[in-house]
Amino acid sequence: METTPETTDHDLTGRISIVTGAGSGIGRGIARRLAAEGAVVVVADIDGPSADALAAELGGQALAVPVDVSDRAGVEAMAAQVVERFGRIDVLVNNAGWDKAGPFLEQDHAVWDTIVQINLFGTLHCSQVVVRQMTEQGHGTVVNIASDAARVGSSGEAVYSACKGGIVAFTKTLAREAARAGITANAVCPGPADTPLFDQISADNPKLRTALEKAIPLRRLAQPEDLANAVAFLASPASHYITGQTLSVSGGLTMA
Repeated sequence: METTPETTDHDLTGRISIVTGAGSGIGRGIARRLAAEGAVVVVADIDGPSADALAAELGGQALAVPVDVSDRAGVEAMAAQVVERFGRIDVLVNNAGWDKAGPFLEQDHAVWDTIVQINLFGTLHCSQVVVRQMTEQGHGTVVNIASDAARVGSSGEAVYSACKGGIVAFTKTLAREAARAGITANAVCPGPADTPLFDQISADNPKLRTALEKAIPLRRLAQPEDLANAVAFLASPASHYITGQTLSVSGGLTMA
């Protein structure tokens, strides 16, 4: 049985950590922070060149793996590659996501399918494959990136909100089922974040950023680093007695 490296407090030295959707935005911020804390980061992203560029930037043993999280065979191949290379998987951050905003009653169901396959099924595929490996090891940590849209809804993001709500509920169930195997699972819920996805969603509504900044008590959108700080804590030994929890990182936008 593989054992996790000896670490204390917030130290992530040597922890083999997969971050999906790590090629840009929040995922890239998370990957950079975990690497800064000493983790060996697997940069998993559907955009292979972006994954390669970040892995090169991180240096050390960082590994780029192109993967479409909605493709089960691809996810299994990714996990197998990581285990073959490093012998174990200590941390999984399910961050990959996508959305296309629009009124629910006007959206084509083909768009729903894409949103569900990436956001919900992608998290399910990665979690089942990787947690099976973690169970064999007898340890592991899963951090799922959900959204405060799961907690309070978000106009124009009905299906995305449904997926993220599913991720919050799934995280709690996974935490219950995996606890006896020494595995923790928690969810981080971003509020509006300054990312390429936000730029895409708000392209037709230039006033959206200003409106959100006024609504957020801390008066700014989240930066990827804000989310990365929370993920780094939940991925570290300092959080070993925390599982099944949902943490909002939204500048105070949601407090209930």
